[in-house]
Amino acid sequence: VQLQASGGGLVQAGDSLGLSCATSGGTFSTYVMAWFRQAPGKEREFVAGVSRSGSRTYYADSVKGRFTISRDNAKNTVYLQMNSLKPEDTAVYYCAADRTTVGAVSRGAREYDYWGQGTLVTVSS
Repeated sequence: VQLQASGGGLVQAGDSLGLSCATSGGTFSTYVMAWFRQAPGKEREFVAGVSRSGSRTYYADSVKGRFTISRDNAKNTVYLQMNSLKPEDTAVYYCAADRTTVGAVSRGAREYDYWGQGTLVTVSS
């Protein structure tokens, strides 16, 4: 299974940016999908997750109300729309797929089986 993240870039505080993650080589609709991020010198952290059907979404408190995760199972793609960006959102953003968790979306990176290569988001003040 391969995940290809795209859409990162340099923006100013208050701007919006959309990320995409296209998958191939597996059955996308059977994976829980999530976005994580890692800032320099910090651990990787959960940002948002979406259930297999797309009906349930979960967010870190730091992004709730500003970010929206969604998925299109017909296109094998998960999205992250980021609004009202802040300098503290600066990080490498990774998409990830979880094959096995049942029930709620996991916020732990260890639960995810496949990872994209990461895309850098830089928010200037």
